[in-house]
Amino acid sequence: MSTPDSKLPSPVARTRLYEQVAEQITRWVAEAGLGAGDRLPPERELAVQLGVSRATLSQALVALEVVGVVAVRHGDGTVLTGAQPAAAPVLSAIRAHADRLPEVIDARDALETKIARLAAERRTEEDLAAIQAALDAMAADVEAGGRGVEGDELFHGAVTRAAHSRLLADMMGTIGELIRESRIESLSQPERPRNSLAGHRAVADAIAAGDADAAARAMHEHITMVSDVALLRD
Repeated sequence: MSTPDSKLPSPVARTRLYEQVAEQITRWVAEAGLGAGDRLPPERELAVQLGVSRATLSQALVALEVVGVVAVRHGDGTVLTGAQPAAAPVLSAIRAHADRLPEVIDARDALETKIARLAAERRTEEDLAAIQAALDAMAADVEAGGRGVEGDELFHGAVTRAAHSRLLADMMGTIGELIRESRIESLSQPERPRNSLAGHRAVADAIAAGDADAAARAMHEHITMVSDVALLRD
């Protein structure tokens, strides 16, 4: 017999509109027999078909990209990766990403702030050239209308190598896929690519100057800025 102290069931999770759209797209992909390399319809057309706003559709596509179902390529549209899980696992994966995000940000701040400090102390001319090449790649992509995802990844990889710490590099590799998820979500927000690029330049300048304190501070400020990734929690 139940008592007043009996544990009540947990509240039913509210399904956000973009999550519903992501589920619907996943079901449609499976029913249509689409596979790796196939493109989704243009966003404007797909939004009309689904009866949702472009903003909601964009959120859904970012969510699907974060969990690996699609890849968004500048100038090439949204392309299926070949991963075709059922709708329920997709929703679970999206929510798992949001739940673990705060810990990912904490880990990035702890690791990359130290890495930037070491990079300022240990960098070589070759390291500085790699960091600059990554900045140039991201800047070119952003100027062309892209998000700079690959350049962003190249930059953080170059800074990590400039620290010349195998163990720290291994630790970064361990959380690399989780960082990729947060990177995609962050750089999908308006003006974020340009702001992220500016943060990278501040870090690079401090590393080039050999100023360890400034490099650590700039990296911390950069991670704090890009950690504002509420796109998939609204």
